[in-house]
Amino acid sequence: MADNRTEALRARFAAAGLPPEHIHTDPETLAAHATDKWHASALPEAVLLAHSTAEVSEALRFAHERGIPVTPRGAGVGYVGGCVPVRGGLVISVAPMNHILAIRPEDGLAIVEAGVLTADLQAACKELGWFYPPDPASRKESSIGGNIATNAGGPRCLKYGVTRAYVLGLRVVLPDGRICDCGGLTHKNKQGFDLVGLFCGSEGMLGIVTQATLRIIPAPPAQAALSASFPEFALAAKAVQDVLQAGHLPAAMEITDAFTLAAARAYLGSEALPADAKGHIIIEIDGQQDAVAAELEAIAAILRATGATDIRTATEAAEVEAIWQLRREFSYSLKATGLTKLNEDIVIPRSRLVDLVTFCEGMQAETGISVACFGHAGDGNIHTNIMVPKDDQGRDIREPADRLVERLFAWVLAAGGRITGEHGIGLAKAPWFHGAVGEVAFDLHRSIKAALDPKGILNPGKMGL
Repeated sequence: MADNRTEALRARFAAAGLPPEHIHTDPETLAAHATDKWHASALPEAVLLAHSTAEVSEALRFAHERGIPVTPRGAGVGYVGGCVPVRGGLVISVAPMNHILAIRPEDGLAIVEAGVLTADLQAACKELGWFYPPDPASRKESSIGGNIATNAGGPRCLKYGVTRAYVLGLRVVLPDGRICDCGGLTHKNKQGFDLVGLFCGSEGMLGIVTQATLRIIPAPPAQAALSASFPEFALAAKAVQDVLQAGHLPAAMEITDAFTLAAARAYLGSEALPADAKGHIIIEIDGQQDAVAAELEAIAAILRATGATDIRTATEAAEVEAIWQLRREFSYSLKATGLTKLNEDIVIPRSRLVDLVTFCEGMQAETGISVACFGHAGDGNIHTNIMVPKDDQGRDIREPADRLVERLFAWVLAAGGRITGEHGIGLAKAPWFHGAVGEVAFDLHRSIKAALDPKGILNPGKMGL
């Protein structure tokens, strides 16, 4: 966006009674909005730190009239380059729109601005004895708007579902600046097409969410957790199926392979995990106090019968947190190997867990490139990490690792899986998107994009559209 266009936008804001000082062109702000957690980076020409829906609307109307590329942004903690402004232009950040407008237990809902951090909403609900379940790993730094744009998941998806299940209504600014209120305050709504669902997971390509009405539920009064080690990964995977087949529906079930466990022992110390562990699971349950106590005992018995060699249980909040802290350390353990990890958030049918790990072990044996698998066993969303080797100068050797990503995606799709379960397509997975969804579905994506954004200004370059 050239200087004269930036000044024209500032003048437009001033004429509309909006603060022109919210439009920034200083190098520090531009650099801070050039990238996310992925490696791609591109400088915008201006950044609007939006404080209201009216500001977003005016800026989009201006950009639409002039064909200026616009990249929406929340907290900027995505992993696929989804908010990288690859075409320059204007970044519109809703991060300053961080107010919880209402929490209404009597209606089972909360109304929030898009920049509210997920963990802050959860804490506010908890104070009232209520619960907002979606729990992306980045919940302390990711915002509700970004969660909606990516239809974010997390470990609790098994029992509680992903973000879409909790979105009752949205305020969305369309690419031409019009403001659309879809959904509403009710838990049931069949007035027309599911426009809320259309925007959930749209990765900021169809509109910019500025406000959301979210479903909340009563907080379960008790929770407990178990961790268990197994001498073989296949036994850990079998334990997942055994627990579910016995009629239990935990809040979360996580699984970890042998490579990741070895890295964790090296990073955390030998006492962190049994030396013979080749598979590991974490299970969290919640509900009424008596029910949780009984279920904890029943699940522990199932794990023992399946072959667990080490079972640890937790019923107090601090103990439960300690078990989950081990899970969070897995990623740091892989980083501590000194290798760069390509974190692919593939998702497969749950019955193919062992097949996935066997396939990855085969690639590792064939190429010498390590592959680490861990993640959400309950819904098949396994974070498969290709560990990039280094040359004698300590530089990443990317080409053979990238070829393994190609092979992984091909196997996942052939197994009935999907190439992303949480992070989205963005830039990182755009080269595979067309082939992954097929010709008709890809054409439908293009048609919807063209209908809402005929000039193609909103988050251009993403998904290969």
